[in-house]
Amino acid sequence: MRHNDRPGQPDKRALRRDILTVRNGLTADDVREFAAALARQALALPELATARTVAAYVSVGSEPGTLALLDTLRARGVRVLLPALLPDNDLDWGDYTGPDSLARVRHGGRMALFEPAGERLGPEAVTEADVVLLPGLAVDARGMRLGRGGGSYDRVLARLERAGAHPALVVLLYAPEVVERVPEEPHDRPVHAVVTPSGVRRFGRPPGTPGP
Repeated sequence: MRHNDRPGQPDKRALRRDILTVRNGLTADDVREFAAALARQALALPELATARTVAAYVSVGSEPGTLALLDTLRARGVRVLLPALLPDNDLDWGDYTGPDSLARVRHGGRMALFEPAGERLGPEAVTEADVVLLPGLAVDARGMRLGRGGGSYDRVLARLERAGAHPALVVLLYAPEVVERVPEEPHDRPVHAVVTPSGVRRFGRPPGTPGP
């Protein structure tokens, strides 16, 4: 059986399991409180202050909450793109125009997702984004991100690279999920920043920002 983890690296499956166990222990009040703090931290990012188009996602369950952030971005006049999961785990995109524009979709036996109910814009629409907000389970000190293992956002990042698009890549997490090291594979790319309810940590200079 193929095993993706390299010697000396933490085990991906064990790390995912541990993080999800902690997340699942959060109460609904915890999730709401952290979501409000996360939105405040994210909205202070200069990348979001100047963005015209942001690719994001709707949080589900005990994920760090995103809806307050999405609604504030929309109120600022920002175009918000949301993903729709395709059968091959790639992502299509559609416009978010408020909670009424969302459809609850269950893909097989997985947790139901909230996806854009309107027109599909195609997988390439993400290349128009100035900022891409990425879900994840952890980010390490190098900016390497641990996802859930489906590979959807690996495809997104590869598509951005092929298109020569360079949006700011920002992961939304809880503070304890910023760790010393996560396992990585050759195709993995670091993100530019992680936002938690308690602050922002950067990894190198995001695209379009001036040097020192």
